[in-house]
Amino acid sequence: MRAHLNGTVIAEAPESDLVKIEGNWYFLPASVNREFLTDSSTPYTCPWKGACHYYTITVDGQSYQDRAFSYDDLRPGAVERVGSDFAGYVAFWKEITVED
Repeated sequence: MRAHLNGTVIAEAPESDLVKIEGNWYFLPASVNREFLTDSSTPYTCPWKGACHYYTITVDGQSYQDRAFSYDDLRPGAVERVGSDFAGYVAFWKEITVED
């Protein structure tokens, strides 16, 4: 599976290494090209996952605010609800396409 933006691969891993939650594919941290991500200060807390950590993705000088996100410190019960530990995994949305 690949997460890409305008042909630039942001993350890549076999589907078996990903976790799908609420329609989003979450990539292992090691499979993400961190050179394209910068921390965002946007606050959000999911009622069952916990505090969300957003990232801005920058490709070819164009920035996409809050297009990647992860949950680093999961709330109790989150792992059981999903069936696997996804702490620190990174998901993408909006302009970022995830496909095989």
